[in-house]
Order: sequence, then C-alpha cells, then structure tokens
Amino acid sequence: MGTGTKLVQLFRVGSFHPSGQIMSHFNRSSHKLRGFTLVELLVVIAIIGVLVGLLLPAVQAAREAARRMSCSNNFKQMGLALHNYHSAYNQLPIHGTGPINEAHRALGGSAARWNKDPAHQYSRIGALVGLLPFVEQQAIWERVSNPLTIGTTQFTEFGTVPYTEMQGTTTQFTSDGVSYDPWFTEIKTYRCPSDPGVGLPAGGRTNYGVCIGDSISLNLGAGKYSDSNLITTSTTSVANFRASDRGVFDVYEKNKFRDILDGLSNTIAMGEMNTDLGDSHITTETRGGGTAVQNKPDRCRPQINPNRPQFWSTTVSHTFTPLASRGACWAATAPGFTIVNTVLPPNREYCNDANQDFVASNGTLTVSSRHQGGAHVLMADGAVRFITDSIEAGNSSAADVRNGGSGATAPGSQSPYGLWGALGTRAAKEVIDQEF
Repeated sequence: MGTGTKLVQLFRVGSFHPSGQIMSHFNRSSHKLRGFTLVELLVVIAIIGVLVGLLLPAVQAAREAARRMSCSNNFKQMGLALHNYHSAYNQLPIHGTGPINEAHRALGGSAARWNKDPAHQYSRIGALVGLLPFVEQQAIWERVSNPLTIGTTQFTEFGTVPYTEMQGTTTQFTSDGVSYDPWFTEIKTYRCPSDPGVGLPAGGRTNYGVCIGDSISLNLGAGKYSDSNLITTSTTSVANFRASDRGVFDVYEKNKFRDILDGLSNTIAMGEMNTDLGDSHITTETRGGGTAVQNKPDRCRPQINPNRPQFWSTTVSHTFTPLASRGACWAATAPGFTIVNTVLPPNREYCNDANQDFVASNGTLTVSSRHQGGAHVLMADGAVRFITDSIEAGNSSAADVRNGGSGATAPGSQSPYGLWGALGTRAAKEVIDQEF
C-alpha cells in the first residue's frame, strides 16, 4: 500500500492532525438531537395564533353565507306558494280573515268580529296561514282548519266552548289562558336561520311579512273597516282605504295578480324582518312618535342611542308584552307581527303613533334582517332580491299618500320615498330605471 493511500485512510478515521480532529468532532456532533428554543416556540405559537385569527372570520362568513342562502331559499318557496295559491283560487291569500259569527253581524262593535263559536277571533288570521298547504305544511293546516280537542276556551257570556277551526286568537296567543297550540308551532319555512330569536313572549315566530306598500295610513284601524266595527263600512273609510291601498297585500281585502299594474317583477310582495330579542333593538321594538307618524315617518329618530345606533335610548312600558314583539306570531294579521311597508329604508327604526300597543297603530314597518348590509324581499313574480340599506328612499320626513292629501300626498301621487317606495306600490305607474 502506498504512502498516498495511507494518508487518505488516516484522514477518514480522523487520526490525521489537525484537520482529522476537526472532522471527527463534526461527525460526532451531526448525530446529536436538537430541540426548539423558547424563542422559536413562541414564534411558532404566534404564527398559529395569527392563522387562527384569520381563519375564524372566514369560517363565520362562510356560515352566514350559508344561512343567508337558506333564508333566500325559504323566500323562494313562499314565492312559489303564492303563485300556486293564486293558481288554485285565482287570488292572493287574504291578510286578515277568519270565520265570522253571522249571528253577531247585526250587533256591530267588537261583537261583530267574534268567531262563529264565540272566541275573540277578530278576523286576525294572516296570509301565512292560507299558504300552509302550499309550503308542505299540510299537517299544521289540518289542525288549524279543523276543531281541536286539546282544550276549551272560557267565556263569561257563552260558558265553556271547544276550539273550532281557526279559532285561537292571534294577539295574546291564548283564550283566557288556554293556549291554541298551532300558533305556537315554529314553521321552518317561515324562519330565517340567521335570526336567533326563540320562545316566549312570542308564539310561533316568523321572519317574513306581507308588503302593504308605501303607506303608513293603511294599518289596522285605518283601512276600509274601522277598528270599532269591522263589518259595517262607510263612504269615508272606503275612500281612505282606496287612496292608501297601494301594495300587493291589503288588510281584510283580496287582491289578484291582475291588480299589479306596475308589473310583478317591479313590485315587492313580501319582506324579511327581525324578531324581537328583548334588547330594545330599533327594528324589533317600537317607540312612539307622539303624533301622527304618517306625517313624519322619521319622528322617532331622536330616541335612538347615538353611541349605539341600532338600539333605543328610551324605554317604554308595554301593556301586552307579546304585542311589543316584532314577528311574534306567524299566524297573525297585526302590523308588528306580519306586515312590512316601504317607507323607511331597510333596517331603519320601527316607529308608531302609540308607545305600547301596535296592533291598531300606524307605523314604519320596514324590512330588516340579521344579514350584513340589507334584507331580502320577495318580488311578486317569485324572484328574491337582496335590498341594501343604502337604497334610494326619497324623503324620510315626507308624509305618505292618503285620502284628503294635497300636492305630493294627493291620491295617485308617485311615492315620496324614492325607488324604495316605488317598489312597494302595485299601480302607481312609477318608472323603475335604477338598479336595486
């Protein structure tokens, strides 16, 4: 073996000095296990925290997008139900109906509105009840349209009588303390999954209401039938009703698609709304404007908390707690429960004439939602549109169109509430030339 070969072998085993010692040390060190330092560990944790912080909002946004799509699909089902109902009966469902006791018709006053088996029905069955068979809720419809033996109602004058068809009252949800079960049933199609409201003091909640147009004066007690006598009409009340009757739905009256002269695709049939969470939210709990709100719809704005503009700064005492709850009963006709109008833009405040009971009070019943930036509406042709809070809505301080009005408020005038108001009218001949 030559001298060169020996030198190479000595170098490989690390016996060659001095580089052999360095190489031997390097080989031994390369096989040692090495852990993270504290600084490296903290950096890794910080990076993971940042990634989670970025991921969670994206997950929440994805979930809300799914809920919003589900909400829109519910509305599409209801739009299809409206058209199927119209195909079956050649009219839209009446908002404010129910059996009337013919024997009490001649008595006038509240007695004229009693159910045929005298429960205080008051013709307060809403349009959503009639849609039940058309949204695959035949089982609930059978319970509503037939007598129920779940209990009895107590009446001083008439003694104890059983529940008959459509008998349960839709305002206090009970008749002398006996609950009418169907009104407490949650209908999935009538609920938006983005809305967290559940349970009492509401009955079966709803997030969708019928649109009565751009009028405040059309609410219960100010339409064709006076609140003191639902059956008997007068020339004045009929004129008042016709002047302010501008939406797809009326109260106590029937409409047809042929009545929507502005076009089904240009007219809102129904709108989305929040249900009350008991937190004094401006869209779910009403405040009183002190005087006629139809003369100045934004009259309640001074009562909004400037630091928290989605909540009221004032409090009120409600005589009937459920009556102070937006969307509290899907079966009802009452404005706060199942009616929307196109006066104030979406997600604006709910303001009425009185401070507590909105069953027969005029009010700004605009659409609202828990979605970001707007709310859904159902057009009369069945299309679902998302209306942003920033839609052009004219003058929020302007009086509405009504009988006896002059100038911009005269019957037949275009809506004072801009594009938003025009979408609510069915035959006002406004030109819809803007995107919405």
